Amino acid sequence: MALTATVYHLPVQLSDVDRGVYESLDLRLARHPSETMRYLLTRLIAYCLSYEDGIAFSKGGLSSTDEPPVSIRDATGLLLCWIDVGLPSAERLHKAAKAAQRVRLFTTVEEAQLQRQARERPIHKIEQIEVTRIAPSFFDELEPKVSRHTKLEILRSDGTIYVTVDGQTLEAPLETLSLQAA
Repeated sequence: MALTATVYHLPVQLSDVDRGVYESLDLRLARHPSETMRYLLTRLIAYCLSYEDGIAFSKGGLSSTDEPPVSIRDATGLLLCWIDVGLPSAERLHKAAKAAQRVRLFTTVEEAQLQRQARERPIHKIEQIEVTRIAPSFFDELEPKVSRHTKLEILRSDGTIYVTVDGQTLEAPLETLSLQAA
């Protein structure tokens, strides 16, 4: 018997001071049976910190290797931004950079490991890929606080993310990294 996805209903009060975005989001995320909680939460944060008109989670989730976990499309369906999570292969990033006007990556992986992975093959417009790293310890604290029906407040200010769950606020700096070695 095949396992089915678990749906998480996560209302989010988003205050992205750095970009001037303030929204109340009523999000439903399908968690694939093989998806870790860290990956789900990174997808959620990537969505919130990239929020704009046309943003959406992928329909296929982890099972769809041909589409990003989060994307931004214009009204005609043109892929404006491919938003990936984790440690995608150099081949996947190359494909993303060819398919979309912009590519963003949200990760917990160290810069040296990202750069090693990126050297495996040439990546189209590698210098334009935006990489944001959030320390794994932030997710270690956040994961046990999030269940299938958790209300979150997400605030970004001065390059730091603050997530409030049940009155407790966790924070982490948002590091900007490069896929190219210096």
